[in-house]
Amino acid sequence: MASPARPRSRNLWVFGATSFLNDTASEMAYWILPAFLVSIGAGPATLGVIEGIAESVASFAKLFSGYLADRVGRRKPLVVGGYLVANAVKPVLAVATAAWQVLIIRFADRLAKGVRGAPRDVMLAESVAPDRLGAAFGLLQAMDTAGAIAGPALALWIVSAHGYRGVFWAAAVPGFLAILVAAVGIRETDHGSADHSAAVDSPPSSSPPSTETAHGLARPDLLASFYWLLAATAVFSVGNSSDMFLVLRAADAGIAPHLAPLLGLVFNVTYTAFSWPIGHLADRVSKRALAAAGYLVFAAVYWVFGAAPSAAALWGAMASYGLFYACTNPVLRALIAGTVAPQARGRALGLYFFVTSLAALLSSVLTGELWKHYGPRLPFYLSAALAAVAALMLFFSHPASSRK
Repeated sequence: MASPARPRSRNLWVFGATSFLNDTASEMAYWILPAFLVSIGAGPATLGVIEGIAESVASFAKLFSGYLADRVGRRKPLVVGGYLVANAVKPVLAVATAAWQVLIIRFADRLAKGVRGAPRDVMLAESVAPDRLGAAFGLLQAMDTAGAIAGPALALWIVSAHGYRGVFWAAAVPGFLAILVAAVGIRETDHGSADHSAAVDSPPSSSPPSTETAHGLARPDLLASFYWLLAATAVFSVGNSSDMFLVLRAADAGIAPHLAPLLGLVFNVTYTAFSWPIGHLADRVSKRALAAAGYLVFAAVYWVFGAAPSAAALWGAMASYGLFYACTNPVLRALIAGTVAPQARGRALGLYFFVTSLAALLSSVLTGELWKHYGPRLPFYLSAALAAVAALMLFFSHPASSRK
C-alpha cells in the first residue's frame, strides 16, 4: 500500500512547483496591466469591464469543472490543459494595441484558470492525509505566492529596460516551464480513496445525506453549513473587486505607476510568509474564525485605501493585504474540502469558485462605475463594510465541529 501513496503525496510538491512557475508568469503581467491599459487609452471603467467579463467566464468554467471533477475518471488533462491555455495567451499581450484585445486575452486566461482550479484542489485533497488539509493548501498557496514575489520583481527589472511589452514576452519562459512540470509531474489520484478522503471537519454523525442518481450511485448532498459559508463568501466577494483597483488608487494617491510591480511584491511577501504557518494553524483551530479574521484585515486595508491619508499608509496597508489572503484563500478551500463528503468535493469547490467569481464580476463593474461617478473613496468604503458583514456571518455561524 505504500507505493501508491508515494506518487500521490508527490502531487503536493508538483502542484506547488507548477503554481510557483505559473504565478511568476501571471504576476509579471498582472501588476503592469493597469499602466499598460492607460498607455493605450483605457481607464478605470474599462478596467472594470475587462476584469468583470474575465471573472464572469471564469465563474462558469469553475462551476462546470467542479461538477466534472467529481465525475471524470482522469482529472490531469483538465489541470494541464488549463495551464497550457493560460500560458499560451499571456505573451500575446505584447502585441495588443487596443482594450478589446486585452479583454480577449484576459477572457482566455481566466477561462483556463477556471477549468483547472477545482480539479487541482480535489486532487490535492486526495493526495494528503485528512488532518493535513490546512497545511497542504497553505503550502500550495505559499509556493503560489512565492511566484507572485518573483513575478513583480522580474517585471520591475525588465520594464525599466524593455518596457511593458518586453515584460509580456518574458513571461512566456516561466509559463512554458509551468506547462512542462504539470504535464510530466502530476499523477492521477483515486476517487474517494479510503486513506485520504475522510472529511476531518465532519464527525460521522454529521455526514451529509445522499440521494440516488439515475445510475444508482449515491450522490451526497451538501450540508446547510456549507451553504451558510457560501453566503458569507458571496457577501464578501461583492466588495472584493479586482486588485487592479488598488493599483489605480495608489497611482491616484501619488504612487508612481511604474512602482506597481513593487506594490505586488510587498503584498506577496506577506502572503507567502504567512500562508504555510496559517495553513498549519488551521489544522488546529477554527478555520471559520481564521477566515473571519482575514475578512476584517481586508476591511481595514480597504478603509485605508479609501481614505488614502499618505503614501506610507498605502504601502503599509498593501503589506497587510497579504495577511488577508493567507487567512482566507487556503483556509476556506481546506475548510470546504474537509467539511463535505469526498464524492462532493468537486461540486462544493466548483460552487464556491462560481459564486465568488460571479460576485467578483459584479464587484469589478460596480467599483469601476462608482469610481467614475463618485470618485475612489465610496467603492473602497463599501468594500470594507461588506467585508465586516461577512466576517460577522462567519463568526456567528454554527459549524458541526468546533475545528471548522
